[in-house]
Amino acid sequence: MGRRAIPLQLKLLRGNPGKQRIRDDQLRPEQSIDVPDPPAHINGYAADEWWQVATELHRLGVLTKVDIAPLSAYCYAYGLWREAAEQLAAMGAEPVKGLVVRNANGGFSENPLVYTARKAAADMMRYAAEFGLTPAARSHITSGVNGDDEQGSKFAGLIAR
Repeated sequence: MGRRAIPLQLKLLRGNPGKQRIRDDQLRPEQSIDVPDPPAHINGYAADEWWQVATELHRLGVLTKVDIAPLSAYCYAYGLWREAAEQLAAMGAEPVKGLVVRNANGGFSENPLVYTARKAAADMMRYAAEFGLTPAARSHITSGVNGDDEQGSKFAGLIAR
């Protein structure tokens, strides 16, 4: 199978450390002039995450029109994870109170919210890596966009100067 392909824009942001020939004939989907609105099913925490992440990805030139579905999957997973985590936290101050529930036999089982939170977090991290939103993915990015609007941004350290 080999290594996964790296999108052209991320290669350019990384500065091509391997000095490999960069193919300029790669497909380049159209980038919107403005940050695209989230799809209708993205609301609540997912919509908050959309506006933070989409704005930054758009600024970096990484977000194109064909990235809307994968980004919405990331944001949906984020929203689901956050909702499940908050519901677990609301179940009690003691960590074990929300983690287990009584089952039909009177015994204890893992709270289904734990599974939901864990699965959503795994999905979220997998999608985040695709966009270079994880520390490991960002560690390869060394140069890129100039701009003074990085101060206070959620991803202020994304591009090392």
